Amino acid sequence: MSVIRLTKEFKFEMAHALSGYDGPCRHIHGHSYELLVTVTGRPVQDPGSPIFGMVMDFKELKQIVRSRIVDEFDHSLVLCKVTAPEEISSLGEFVGRLKLVDYQPSSENLLCDFAERLTGALPDGINLHSLKLRETVTSYAEWYAEDNLSR
Repeated sequence: MSVIRLTKEFKFEMAHALSGYDGPCRHIHGHSYELLVTVTGRPVQDPGSPIFGMVMDFKELKQIVRSRIVDEFDHSLVLCKVTAPEEISSLGEFVGRLKLVDYQPSSENLLCDFAERLTGALPDGINLHSLKLRETVTSYAEWYAEDNLSR
């Protein structure tokens, strides 16, 4: 049986700032992100299975990605905890959903975080193949499992 790739798209809004960066992205700003998640697997061959002929149900992939990534990052301000100003937490409801992470919240680092969150959450026989994170209409970053194999 052939290996098939499935891709599901997600959209979310998020603000961030890149501390120490020498351009305007050092200031708090937001993006309408588009995340494409591609998994691989073989279609289920058991005629008695509710997902007979499918690699996995798109609904299940949607639930995994939403719970692990979208619900956590959507409408959040994401900052690196090492460089975030202490005063930001005291702004309370004005800031809203503040998410402090252990990394500079660039698209590249967000993808590494997302890949880690998804890898252990997928059903048996389903592998994370790639992630694509579109930050603007003309700019995106990609993560591929094959590029990240232990050597």
